Amino acid sequence: MTAADPVVIAGFAVEAPGGIDTPRAYWSALESSAELIGAFPRDRGWPLDELLSVSELDGWGTVRDAGGFLTGAADFDPAFFGIAQREAIATDPQQRLALRVAWRALENTGLNPGALAGADAGCFIGCSPMEYGPPGAQVNEYSGLRIIGHGLLSAAARISHCLGLIGPSMTVDAACASSITALHLAAAAVRDGDCEWALAGAVCVMGSPIAFYEFARHNALSADGHCRSYSDDATGTLWGEGAGVVVVERESRARELGHRIHGRLLASHHNHNGAGKPILVPRTDAQERLIRSTIAKAGIDPADIGMIEGHGTATRAGDPVELRALQNTYGAAGSAPLLGSVKSNAGHAQAAAGMLGLVKLLLAGQHGRIPPTLFADNPTTKVDWERSSLRLATKVEPWEPRGGQRYGAVSSFGAGGSNAHAILAMPVNEENDDA
Repeated sequence: MTAADPVVIAGFAVEAPGGIDTPRAYWSALESSAELIGAFPRDRGWPLDELLSVSELDGWGTVRDAGGFLTGAADFDPAFFGIAQREAIATDPQQRLALRVAWRALENTGLNPGALAGADAGCFIGCSPMEYGPPGAQVNEYSGLRIIGHGLLSAAARISHCLGLIGPSMTVDAACASSITALHLAAAAVRDGDCEWALAGAVCVMGSPIAFYEFARHNALSADGHCRSYSDDATGTLWGEGAGVVVVERESRARELGHRIHGRLLASHHNHNGAGKPILVPRTDAQERLIRSTIAKAGIDPADIGMIEGHGTATRAGDPVELRALQNTYGAAGSAPLLGSVKSNAGHAQAAAGMLGLVKLLLAGQHGRIPPTLFADNPTTKVDWERSSLRLATKVEPWEPRGGQRYGAVSSFGAGGSNAHAILAMPVNEENDDA
């Protein structure tokens, strides 16, 4: 495949907090500046009294009764997917959610998910750790089912098995960089001829509140129950959930089959921070190196980028590091790209965070409008905004095309030091229908 036949996104689906399960509902929430944050779920058996009082421990931060939780995380129709009831109960909700969203992404593309057995299609799914259900070292009616039901490998394998896909199948765990890394691997598989087309996505449903405990110990959680990405009022991140899946294929194949071109993946790249700092600490030099490499692979003028969907965790360490990397690359290019993060709406969906950001970028490209980032009216003073042309998206703004395309970028950075970045071009002459 050559540059004249790029990898494109031909369909997608999303689920987000607030009961959102369609791209149309997702876009409506983003454009209206909705904050999709709610109280902790009361049906997961979490020790909420202990969790909400950890601030009383020496050196621990505050945990608020707030997060971006999926309202339908437990919903599933096993018979529809040919899964026995007992097996479904022993299966982590993340697998069930990924399967449901993958099905909808295929329908959005114009494919019949029930008629794909034997398809030379890949599946690359980013996933958060699976902590669902009782420990596997127990003898009960679910013994023998948990090796797959609780296995991280099964986020992708479950989809490939249920749909009968025979291409490469892989679950990706690059922490919060899993989504864009999965997209990168899926595109590479299509580009290299490992499969004709592929599903790329990510999912996060929290089986336990361990992430809240861990970040409370690091004093890196939001003190007020809001995720204030890039804001001077930010005190830490706020955890969330969600899922998104896209269908990637060569543009020539999409055109031949009459699939819509939602976006062309001009380039993607991933790297690691390396040694020198603690493993949890992000690094500007690594992120800047990543962005420069992706820009070079894309072969575009960085000044053409109109929207950047950033990571924006709202942590004191993460946001300034990311902003400096963006300022040294896109900000120094002389244009005025609008920067934001969907985490301000829905919290930090961990492995699925980048996919929620990617779908936001695709929808903004379709509609020609860039939605606002919440709490962006008081930008962080940890970086010099005067030095660059970066701007935070504080309101809905028009996104003017350049040469018939809207160019955008999306970043994801993982707690273990993994970084991922992608650059896309959204055509403006495709029919606008994101239902």
